[in-house]
Amino acid sequence: MRRIHVLVSGLVQGVNFRAFTRRRALALGVCGWVRNLSDGRVEAVAEGPDDAVADFLAACREGPPAGAVEAVEVREEAYRGEFSDFEVRYPYYY
Repeated sequence: MRRIHVLVSGLVQGVNFRAFTRRRALALGVCGWVRNLSDGRVEAVAEGPDDAVADFLAACREGPPAGAVEAVEVREEAYRGEFSDFEVRYPYYY
């Protein structure tokens, strides 16, 4: 099992990036969350089987058709198994 913390920059807000990642996560069986940050990036935490998390990360690098991903920062974290779903959270700055 694997857990990653992802920061995605580029044209990633206002282009359905969060909904896109949620759909991909649910289809892959990945749990966690995604939210917008005040600096224009999107932040996500994802947990699940190694292959599924790798596919989720590939989706983050791709982004939705209306977006343009410029960079993806990935930090591996210890798997915790703390999520049962993948949710869109309110932006950090609210």
